[in-house]
Amino acid sequence: MTARNPDHPVHDLIVNRWSPRSFDRSEMPDADLKTILEAARWAPSAFNIQPWRFVYARRGGEGWDTLLNLLNPFNLDWAQHASALLFLFSDTEVDGKDGKPSRKSGTHSFDAGAAWANSALQATEMGYHTHAMAGIKRDEIHDQLGVPPRFKAEIAIAIGKRSRVEDLPETLRAREVPSARKPLDEIAFEGTWS
Repeated sequence: MTARNPDHPVHDLIVNRWSPRSFDRSEMPDADLKTILEAARWAPSAFNIQPWRFVYARRGGEGWDTLLNLLNPFNLDWAQHASALLFLFSDTEVDGKDGKPSRKSGTHSFDAGAAWANSALQATEMGYHTHAMAGIKRDEIHDQLGVPPRFKAEIAIAIGKRSRVEDLPETLRAREVPSARKPLDEIAFEGTWS
């Protein structure tokens, strides 16, 4: 594994989280998956609205084949070996209160991202790896999963235990290392945008 060295002290859990593609096809106990989802549940959100929703399946369980077939072919090729798949949705509307109508949410994707981050960190702490995928069949997801139209399909997430890099197609093997990050001074600017 490539060394990842932060420029400033951060928790090892954050640095050690990365997104492999080689999974070992093992079964995941339901309790482990529920713990990972529970971590997502506790993410912060604007006005505590908690706009995230998950549709999930464990390897070999109800909905597994349906979720797999909602991935694009590239992701399906490797994600089929994961222990669990999650599809993350965000509610694009905020329900009205006190007789007021619903309104558009300006933070639904941001808040769903916080839920994803919590789940990824929890999985890492438990010895699992996660890999989020934008390559999903967006035109088919709502119908096949019965998702209300107001919910936006954000990403799919593969979860599992790592396998050997040799288990991947040769074209993916070189990419099976933790990625580096841009230097802090390229993403954070004091006072004004530099």
